[in-house]
Amino acid sequence: MQHARYIRLYTDESGESHFEDLKIPLSTVDFAPPAAPLNVAQFLPAAQCLWVGAPPGWAGEKPHPSPRRQVFCALQGEYEVTASDGGARRFPAGSVLLLEDTWGKGHATRIISEDEVLIFGVVLADTE
Repeated sequence: MQHARYIRLYTDESGESHFEDLKIPLSTVDFAPPAAPLNVAQFLPAAQCLWVGAPPGWAGEKPHPSPRRQVFCALQGEYEVTASDGGARRFPAGSVLLLEDTWGKGHATRIISEDEVLIFGVVLADTE
């Protein structure tokens, strides 16, 4: 069975940010008949899509929470995120980050590649 893997950045009850590795199983469905079936999984309801770009050397090193729940899909370059618990992860092209640390101590971000970073972002719909 195929899985989609991603990393979640979230805030615990004391306001500390942490990373969590997650995966979603994909099911075989007739996605685009008459083409052959594809492996598909529903993810999260979306409100908006956007592009985010940053030059080499850009840094948001002052800790901050995410301004909204969003998914970042890295398309070019590489960036590093440090959670308030001290854990750090690198996100190269092809990686997916679910940002849910919308309150608390937050995280710091910096571009670590010599290339510009290009991210396809998806702002998530309110679930309330």
